Amino acid sequence: MEACGQLKEDYDACFNVWFSQKFLKGDNNDSMCAQLLKVYKQCVEKSMKDHHIDLKDADIEILGTEKEAKVPEK
Repeated sequence: MEACGQLKEDYDACFNVWFSQKFLKGDNNDSMCAQLLKVYKQCVEKSMKDHHIDLKDADIEILGTEKEAKVPEK
């Protein structure tokens, strides 16, 4: 996801400002960074698709199951 690094930095910077200057003072309107998040999310989703990574793969229960002891399939 290296291609999205600058977008992540931009979003993180915006989020930190929003969190410290707005949210902690009672303003929970998070629209300030919404466009940056949208662009960053699109980049990550495209990168995942380009690398054949399916997000549902991250939700598979492995720990504590028979699958945990198996060698991952390629």
